[in-house]
Amino acid sequence: MGLEILFLLLPAAAISGWWIGRRGSHEEPTTTTGGIPPDYLKGLNYLLNEEPDKAIALFIEMLEVNRDTVETHLALGSLFRRRGEVDRAIRIHQNLIARPTLNHAQRAHALFELGQDYMRAGLLDRAEALFNELIDSGPHTEAALRYLLGIYEQERDWHKAIETARKLETRSGKPRGARIAQYYCELAEQEHRQGETVRALRMLRRALAEDRNCVRASLLEGRLEQERGDYKDALRAYRRVEHQDPEYVPEIIEPVQTCLHQLRRDEEARAWLHEIQARHGGISAVLAAAEILARDDTQAAIDYIIDYLKRRPSVRGMDHLIGLSMERSHGAARDNLKLLKDITDLLLEDKPIYTCRSCGFAGKTLHWQCPGCRKWNTIKPVHGVEGE
Repeated sequence: MGLEILFLLLPAAAISGWWIGRRGSHEEPTTTTGGIPPDYLKGLNYLLNEEPDKAIALFIEMLEVNRDTVETHLALGSLFRRRGEVDRAIRIHQNLIARPTLNHAQRAHALFELGQDYMRAGLLDRAEALFNELIDSGPHTEAALRYLLGIYEQERDWHKAIETARKLETRSGKPRGARIAQYYCELAEQEHRQGETVRALRMLRRALAEDRNCVRASLLEGRLEQERGDYKDALRAYRRVEHQDPEYVPEIIEPVQTCLHQLRRDEEARAWLHEIQARHGGISAVLAAAEILARDDTQAAIDYIIDYLKRRPSVRGMDHLIGLSMERSHGAARDNLKLLKDITDLLLEDKPIYTCRSCGFAGKTLHWQCPGCRKWNTIKPVHGVEGE
């Protein structure tokens, strides 16, 4: 336990102890007859008695802060933080910052490390203050802005997140429009919850101005327009998704059908579903088209699904096919189909609908920021036999 830390401390503590002993030799003896500081021998004794925590604490006390040991203190604090011993890391970095002998670069580095300590400890207000102080420090500006962005995302302070993302964009030279668009979508969600639909739509326009391929903005715009009965504008927003990112087409199957039905354009809905299926495939469009067919002819719907399954196997397709077949079956045949339906239902019940393309996080809810890796716009519908 603590071997990595002790390997870092042993030589530094020995040298520092020797230097203190030499420096104080004109006043009183602080070393043994062999020139080794007593505290150093005491620390070694702790190690021999398998008391590494006491040894670490003693060696830290021996490690005087001077220009030769600053880097050791910084490395030690960082090591404590990585090990989860945040309180120790904070004490080391606070002790460094309190030293008037640090030059500007060393103090900035210590502040940066302390800011990360505070982040790890959940002290976001303290971390924010330090990173704001470091924005003009030169070497740490870009990293400090990234940490600030993470803080504002955790605090859901989207206005500050937008402002910081713009600064980071200027500093790094890398576009941040897609991320800023997500922040505007978050603001739109907030306005919508407060009943401010017009303001929400204004935020969505800003989102699309930042990123014209922002699927979330189009889906949310369509939902808001649909809620207030403007089905034409809703339809326009939903249909935009196909060109922004075809992987999200399953998300618009049901709402587009609803809008077309409200506009009394049911024939157009059938034609659109066939076009979507032909262009992008996916079981959602097939099942929606089959439901329309089943209103007039169940067997036609069954044949339609079977034709698709021959080309692309799908658990969802099989489940729907069994359900339709049960409607036309009786007795033992129906009982057998019911057994199969129970099995496919269980299979689907435990399967995720969405997955993160970055870290693999999976679930049944569409998150725009992955709960696993915290990246934006990486969660998409599952494809394949168990998905689309």
